[in-house]
Amino acid sequence: MKSERGFTLLEVLVATLIMGVAVTGLIVGLSQSVHNASRLAEYDHVSMLARTKMSDLLLDRELPFEGAVAGEFARDQSGGAQAGWRAITKPFDAPPNATPGTVILQQIALEVWWQPDSSAKRTMRLEGYRSAAIPLPARP
Repeated sequence: MKSERGFTLLEVLVATLIMGVAVTGLIVGLSQSVHNASRLAEYDHVSMLARTKMSDLLLDRELPFEGAVAGEFARDQSGGAQAGWRAITKPFDAPPNATPGTVILQQIALEVWWQPDSSAKRTMRLEGYRSAAIPLPARP
C-alpha cells in the first residue's frame, strides 16, 4: 500500500475559506475598536473643555445672576471641530422673603456642543453651583 502525503485541493480550499472568515472577523473587530477609541478620545477632550469652561463660569463675577450666556470655542481648542457652549444661570435655593444682598446658592447649567466632520451635533451637559448675592433690582 502506497500512502500519499499532502492535502487535496478540496481541503486547501476549505482551510483557505475558514482562514478568510477568521481574518475578516479580526479586521472588522480591529476597525470597530479603533473607531470606539477615537470616539472615547473625542469625548475625553470635550469633557476637559466642559470642565474648564465650568470652572471659568463659576469664578466669573460678571456672570448674570439669572439668564443665559453662550459662546464658541476656537477650533484649535476643540480639536478642529466646530464647538460651542451655552450656560443658563438661575437661583437654586433661596430662603423665603430673601432680600437683595442675601447670599444664596446659584445654579449654572452648562451645555457644551460639538459637531465632528459631517456628523450629527453632539452635546454634553454639566451643572455647577456657587454662592451668589441676590442683586439689587434694576432701576428704570
